Amino acid sequence: MPENLDALDARLLLLLTDSPRLGVLECARRLGVARGTVQARLDRLTERGILGGFPPELDLAAMGYGLTAFAVLEIAQGRRAEVAEALSAIDEVCEVHATTGQGDLFVRMVARGNDDLQRVIDEVVGVPDVLRTSTSIALSTPVPPRVRPLLERTARS
Repeated sequence: MPENLDALDARLLLLLTDSPRLGVLECARRLGVARGTVQARLDRLTERGILGGFPPELDLAAMGYGLTAFAVLEIAQGRRAEVAEALSAIDEVCEVHATTGQGDLFVRMVARGNDDLQRVIDEVVGVPDVLRTSTSIALSTPVPPRVRPLLERTARS
């Protein structure tokens, strides 16, 4: 069983969430701990797979991909790995999750507009072993992807 984050880990991750370009020395200064402590924590968080990197936060709409859609895919039994690999070759497919319930895979995709979404869906449906899809277009994102509340609760403990 993986060990939990402690309050310092959570405070460090919150700091890097807000300012991902901060250096180790500045993190140490803001947290009131030694530079070596911050470096050791970062190394441990990376080793444990909690911290995977510092990608920039991109606005897909500003990049021209203003339409987000979600598709539930039913696939041929035992073909999850092959279908997932084929889906990963479609540039507009942003995420794929194996799920329980009605479908087998839950896919988040983006497109430039409705016509472009039809092209993307045609590519998804064209993947061998995709049997059926059901697609919904996102109208808005009232709660964007987040981890802050979990980190804040841990930082308070």
